[in-house]
Amino acid sequence: MCHLTQRDIADRLGISQPSYIRYENGTSEPTLENLVKIAEIFDVSTDYLLGKSEY
Repeated sequence: MCHLTQRDIADRLGISQPSYIRYENGTSEPTLENLVKIAEIFDVSTDYLLGKSEY
């Protein structure tokens, strides 16, 4: 587990915390660049984040 706050992740992505919250609740989608960064932060594939693989 990463033990990062939403603010920590938003800071790493260079976006505001409310923008990251919108990613989490599905009201907004990250750019391709931020999708890749999120995958790197959580050490998962982009396919996993997109629901196309189990891990």
